[in-house]
Amino acid sequence: MPLSPSIKNALALAAICLASLMFGLEISSVPTILPTLEQVLHGSFRDMQWIMNAYTIACTTVLMPTGALADRFGRRRLLVVTVVAFGITSLLCGFAPSAGALIASRFLQGLSGGAMLICQIAILSHQFREPAARGRAFGLWGIVFGIGLGFGPIIGGLIVALSGWPWVFLIHAVVAVVTLVLIAAGVEESRDPNAGRIDLPGIATLSIAVFGLTFYITQGPDLGFASVAGVAILAAAAVSLVAFVLIERASLHPMFDASVFRIRSFSGALLGSMGMNFSFWPFMIYLPIYFQSGLGYDAVTAGLSLLAYTLPTLVFPPLGERLALRYRPGVVIPAGLITIGAGFLLMRFGSAAAQASWLTMLPGALLAGIGLGITNTPVTNTTTGSVSPERAGMASGLDMSARLISLAINIAVMGFLLERGILATLRDALPDGAAGLPLHDLAGRIAAGHVADLPGASADLVHAALVSGFGTVLLYGGLGVWTLAAASYLTFRPAAQRATCSA
Repeated sequence: MPLSPSIKNALALAAICLASLMFGLEISSVPTILPTLEQVLHGSFRDMQWIMNAYTIACTTVLMPTGALADRFGRRRLLVVTVVAFGITSLLCGFAPSAGALIASRFLQGLSGGAMLICQIAILSHQFREPAARGRAFGLWGIVFGIGLGFGPIIGGLIVALSGWPWVFLIHAVVAVVTLVLIAAGVEESRDPNAGRIDLPGIATLSIAVFGLTFYITQGPDLGFASVAGVAILAAAAVSLVAFVLIERASLHPMFDASVFRIRSFSGALLGSMGMNFSFWPFMIYLPIYFQSGLGYDAVTAGLSLLAYTLPTLVFPPLGERLALRYRPGVVIPAGLITIGAGFLLMRFGSAAAQASWLTMLPGALLAGIGLGITNTPVTNTTTGSVSPERAGMASGLDMSARLISLAINIAVMGFLLERGILATLRDALPDGAAGLPLHDLAGRIAAGHVADLPGASADLVHAALVSGFGTVLLYGGLGVWTLAAASYLTFRPAAQRATCSA
């Protein structure tokens, strides 16, 4: 007996939400277990950055080609392939014997995860055409995505405590099987009959540019930013970026239609995508280090403390969507970014309190999470809703590319700023170094969470250094997201003025 359209839509939405749950958990549960991975796999601070960045860079690599492939060969078909691949690569991560093997497995997982994410958004945009139904679908998708992000930290901490770190990854293989059953029952096939060929030169040059810049920022302290190797890497990234622009302008089948940037609602929302991932999500990588190393919490307590930062992303997406319908995305998206920035500055104040604890961090963490929750769903719905349904794959690819490129770069930048802030405090207190360790190495060990057994560096000094480093990171994130909020507002505003005048 064939299923009714309403039941099929419900099953399709359940499948998409489970896929988004996997993607969200994979972002938020891993940062909590990074200190454990450092000890078990004998990794360094750089390794931990690359365990996260391998995933985000890989996601960025496949976003645009996935949008084009989905439009051309079928979004449902590609979603099945990517869910299977995500389950398999999650198994590889769980059985990784070393930090290097986990980084490689995370890259493969990121390839499948990024492709899976693009298919989700494109399918929602096609299967839910009516504006109110689409708003509800994206709202629920945002809630479930928020569940993955919100409960990821505590889930990661609990899994490590009860079963060991591999199950943080292995659990996705089970979820992937259930997701495949729901896809088979509910998701309709859709494609764009006018989709072009895959732009392989564009994909290659953009990927090299992002990887090169991230590698330069991450490895610069070790290589030397002004060294021959460092300058060569930065030059290669710059050349690749220029080549990407030239290739896209000359290509008959570019990765994206540049005309979409003339749509002010699309461009304004894209700046919102960048703003969220300029600040909120990259800081998610480092906040567990503050809770565990700066405040002395264990993994479970740190995960519980992180809930204040992530749970508002679960509660507030529906409110953000309703506000966008009432006051326009051009108001709500910049307002959400401003709220994130205010939260960052409050967290900076809370982390530097004389008796710092999760309570002193609570107001800022909540405010930043509320800002993200208000912003996220309107951004996604606006970018895909600003173009025709046939170009939903391309639009969602641009949206997620902006997010993940910003995320990858700012994971590296925040890590660099954290180390620099710690190093500045150490230089003032220990001008001659400590116990034979160069100050740069000592700063790296503290940033990585190795705060025990550091002869020559007292607990008070380590805490002061961490506070200084995190203060620098929080100031950067707050001011940066405010800058992008202003840019987003100015990009949206002329369209709003024209609408007012015509009325």
